[in-house]
Amino acid sequence: MPYKTYLLFCICLNSLISVCQNTFVPDDNFEQTLIDLGFDTPPLDDLVLTSNISGITNLDLVGKNISDLTGIEDFLALTNLDCSDNLLPSLDVSNNTNLSELYCSNNLLSSLDVTSQANLIRLWCFNNQLSNLDVTQNTGLISLRCEMNNLTSLDVSNNTILNVLVCEENKINAIDVSNITGLSRFQCGNNLISNLNIDANTNLSYLSCEQNNISSLDLQNNSRLDVLFCSFNNISSLDLSSNSNLTDLDCSNNQLCSLNLRNGNNNDFISVNFDSNPYLNCVVVDDVNGNHSGWLPNSFSGYVGRIEDCNDFIPVSFLEDFIGTSYTLPMINNGSYFTESGGNGTALNAGDVIPSSQTVYIYNENSCFSSESSFNVIIAENNYFIPKYFTPNGDGSHDIWKVVDNNNLINNITIYNRHGKLLKYLSSTSNGWDGTFNGQPLNSDSYWYVIVLNTKEILKGHFALKR
Repeated sequence: MPYKTYLLFCICLNSLISVCQNTFVPDDNFEQTLIDLGFDTPPLDDLVLTSNISGITNLDLVGKNISDLTGIEDFLALTNLDCSDNLLPSLDVSNNTNLSELYCSNNLLSSLDVTSQANLIRLWCFNNQLSNLDVTQNTGLISLRCEMNNLTSLDVSNNTILNVLVCEENKINAIDVSNITGLSRFQCGNNLISNLNIDANTNLSYLSCEQNNISSLDLQNNSRLDVLFCSFNNISSLDLSSNSNLTDLDCSNNQLCSLNLRNGNNNDFISVNFDSNPYLNCVVVDDVNGNHSGWLPNSFSGYVGRIEDCNDFIPVSFLEDFIGTSYTLPMINNGSYFTESGGNGTALNAGDVIPSSQTVYIYNENSCFSSESSFNVIIAENNYFIPKYFTPNGDGSHDIWKVVDNNNLINNITIYNRHGKLLKYLSSTSNGWDGTFNGQPLNSDSYWYVIVLNTKEILKGHFALKR
């Protein structure tokens, strides 16, 4: 064969081989889908003309029962691949370096390597069997959904422009989102997270962190938050006073003893659920008399207007002052005995004998609030006690002048000023004198009493009013 003819033959053969180069596609469901899309022609022969697929940019393979995606490596121009809802145990996209969107959820993937996809902006790989996911090279990601896998950790420190992050139902015990200031939707529920810091996520509008081990949640910086689901955690206190856009709240099944919902937006709430918080006695709201009938639990009635008012909802036992030769502390239902205010001093127990005159305090608290009462024990030979002074200044201590009469020996008491003017008559059942006359507070001074006993015996003396 002449040289020129041979050269022409080689050129034509090479051209024919190039034009007719095939891609191996062994999965019949994959090939059939390519036929249906017009990228291949029947019959099923495990081969697809490479030139037909190399320029494809978008490929939709959703729900085609594909178990092997061999051949995807020749889709070199792919920018969008959706192979969700199939039976894929593996997926190799190392050649598809132009991918910007990858959707491979609802498969059987145990691993996924996307480190070659520098242009990836959306990655949805939820409901697989992934135990590891490296997205440190995907710095352009704006949406990452990897929920319902077996992840134990997730490093998103390089994904600083993420807008949506969903990593629910994994085994993650910690996640750092402090670099993602633009994050607006964050779902990390059903994990093992104990500490969640979202101070830097000031754009956050949707937070779902239910079913973790979170004990505290600071939302003061998240003023745009409108949905919060944080049920089934160990949160003891929740302050939502800065979250004026909030419309949906579920903080049920926690350890809450403090819940502040006074944010000026209570009328716009769509749903509120703080059920199953056994220590929650009161909730701070915009309007105590507002309509809370749609909130759960709907039987709750402990609404207050100030956080300080929650102290009043802590039950504490009250005991009357005692005077006598000996006193034994009785059993009480609410609180514990102490020798000093605020649960300080020495703890006392029911059954203890009080040997000397003193004030005994009954103190009760939960994780957030406390309440206290006190009573005087006066060890004396007489069975009544006449106070030598009182201080009616409203501080809860010695505000009332009252004679202690445990054995009901006193018939009545009259009180006079230094000029002999009658100021107050007290029967044997009276609660004492508050230091007023005709509704007006009297000045600090000495005042006189006349006590008539049931035996007709009369006792006289004086005491001091101090302001």
